Amino acid sequence: MKKNILVLCTGNSCRSQLAEGYLRHFHGEIANVYSAGVETHGVNPRAIATMKEDGIDISMHTSNHVDEYLDIPFDLIFTVCDHASERCPVFPSSAKRIHHNFTDPAKATGTEEEIMAEFRRVREEIKEFCKTLEV
Repeated sequence: MKKNILVLCTGNSCRSQLAEGYLRHFHGEIANVYSAGVETHGVNPRAIATMKEDGIDISMHTSNHVDEYLDIPFDLIFTVCDHASERCPVFPSSAKRIHHNFTDPAKATGTEEEIMAEFRRVREEIKEFCKTLEV
């Protein structure tokens, strides 16, 4: 039976979307992967673009609110930002919880090239973390 993994972030627009894409890529055969936010902000177009550069299509992902998943028995809840970790609702399960605060590339400033460089940097951090995550 596949494990259920929830990736949780503030707005479910960027970091959690990247992590969902990589967790599906690396662990999709053994896990159902969901992502959500304590708010919903829509999927960031730069997140879609940076994942496409790495051969992963997240263009069909949606920005979901954590309340949509309260009835799913999660085995693992992975928070990717401090704000979501602090506001994470209590799930009626014995899910393992892990936390890693990744920089929010959506807050990057500068030229488009500089902003995309930050998206790529964070993408690579998330990729390496997800690749080595024990599911």
